[in-house]
Amino acid sequence: MACMKLGSKSELFLLDGRTWLCSTGLASDVIIEVGETSFHLHKFPLLSKSKVLEELTGECRSEDGKKSVLRLDDVPGGAKTFLLVAKFCYGVKIEISAMNVVSLRCAAEYLHMTEEYGEGNLIAQTENFLNEIFGNWRDSLKALETCEEVLPQAEELHIVSRCINSVAMKACADPSLFSWPVSGSSDLKNPEGTIFWNGIRTSSKPQPVGEDWWYEDVSFLRLTLYRRLILVLGASGMKTEKVVGALMYYARRHLPLLGRQSGAKNGNHNAVDADQRKLLEELAELLPDRKGATPSRFLLRLLRTAIMLQASSSCQESLEKRIGAQLDQAALEDIMIPNMGYSVETLYDIDCVQRILDHFLLLDRDNPTSNFIVDEGQMMGDSHSPTPMTMVANLIDNYLAEVAPDNNLKLSKFQSLAASLPDYARQLDDGIYRAIDIYLKAHPWLTDSEREQLCRLMNCQKLSLEASTHAAQNERLPLRVIVQVLFFEQLRLRTSIAGWFFVSDDLQNSQNPSGNLAITRNDAHTGGTTLGRIVAVDEMKDRVSDLEKECLNMKEEIEKIMETKGSWNLLLRRLGFSRSKAKLKASKSKESPTSSTPLLHGKQNYSAELGDEHQKNI
Repeated sequence: MACMKLGSKSELFLLDGRTWLCSTGLASDVIIEVGETSFHLHKFPLLSKSKVLEELTGECRSEDGKKSVLRLDDVPGGAKTFLLVAKFCYGVKIEISAMNVVSLRCAAEYLHMTEEYGEGNLIAQTENFLNEIFGNWRDSLKALETCEEVLPQAEELHIVSRCINSVAMKACADPSLFSWPVSGSSDLKNPEGTIFWNGIRTSSKPQPVGEDWWYEDVSFLRLTLYRRLILVLGASGMKTEKVVGALMYYARRHLPLLGRQSGAKNGNHNAVDADQRKLLEELAELLPDRKGATPSRFLLRLLRTAIMLQASSSCQESLEKRIGAQLDQAALEDIMIPNMGYSVETLYDIDCVQRILDHFLLLDRDNPTSNFIVDEGQMMGDSHSPTPMTMVANLIDNYLAEVAPDNNLKLSKFQSLAASLPDYARQLDDGIYRAIDIYLKAHPWLTDSEREQLCRLMNCQKLSLEASTHAAQNERLPLRVIVQVLFFEQLRLRTSIAGWFFVSDDLQNSQNPSGNLAITRNDAHTGGTTLGRIVAVDEMKDRVSDLEKECLNMKEEIEKIMETKGSWNLLLRRLGFSRSKAKLKASKSKESPTSSTPLLHGKQNYSAELGDEHQKNI
């Protein structure tokens, strides 16, 4: 830390209790009181340096040999700073550093210690030293911290703004241009390779610093000065990510509740909570409003802490809007916000997540590029990159599955949150089916109408094969839903088989009547052969065989259900499941492996018959 030494005389001041005595051999003729501290001094050294002290000592006349008494309660820095001023007036050795230069500069201005009262007076000395320390990072920051002690006077003299500008300029500078920890210092290297850093011989260079090197240093500032520094940094063109990083570091340092996962608090600390609440609201206001600038995890932690500290409604609403704008970047564990207070019903704050989702959907509707319909291929799980809407849908479905076991979660809230997402948001409905199943298991008292109402949240046509198989055997689902699942799964399976046979017929028709393979004009043009087509036909036949096995396995599962639920026999018989496995195997043995037309015709008739029955019963 830089320092400046003034004066040449040895120490003359002695402390006696709360009284400072000057041992010059002459009796003091003036007493100056600063707060509870008294200074027994002499008039001449004081009035020769200060206009204010000259005027006060001239107005105050001693009577009957009594000493003149002056009160200077308003002197910046108090008794500690005035002691340095008195020593300066007497020519006693003092040391000016970044720790006391601001208060000394303000006290010198207050006492009007200008060059008119002596060359090299205190105002000039402190001003020169301030200009010197502004070239050093640590000294500039330390001087800024001490401005809190004399803030009104430091503001009038523009010391605060000068310190802030000095710190901001160094924080915005490229860290590779200077060596840590002293800004502006240069590394000197002698011909032998020994490195001198700040005049000290070292064995190696100081380690390079990253862009976040200043986060910790500025985190010691109080909120008033820290806020002003952040605003200056933003106006100076600093990257938004760096400003956000500094704010996150400051919040973690000064908000202990930010790192807690639980919402419980020990004890009653109203005063502490008030300070924390004010700090959180200020930091939330300083965060940039640009989407994606602040990580969603940090915003959600901040929102959780704001709820715990009962921050203002405007602060909580602002955080919810910010989170909603980038909800697709949130993680499940972060949106599990616990309910606070004693009158709440559910374990987690469902209403808060609902409001966040509403903000996301509102912005999505306002964005014309996001209003698209997902095609059937994407819904069936093709390899398409996920969109923000599909990511949010997956997040909400997982959230519903986590909160579903709560016995106090009302059906209306569950339905409202699940139904908020548009139909095209979910590529597959496996997630919402899982959440519904968990909710039904945790709420066995639901009526049949409520169960059917709940199951309307999912689309049976968008269930995967695994989910459909599970749903077909799920006794918690209403009978109508199980029938729908079976119908759509059979319909999809038979449609796939029919499609494969159509392709197979087209490839077989490409052969010549003599059975020999012919090269088409297109094949000749591309230089290809029909050998690949033969392989493709064989692969299709294998795929058809696999599909038939899957169909047979499904029929066996249905027969097991028929055995456990006899009342279904009539319904399943009407849906075409009364044919036994023996008949199915017999019909398969009669069919030629290469003849696909009769089987296809049978499947088409069955599909049409099944569709008619579905229109009557579903």
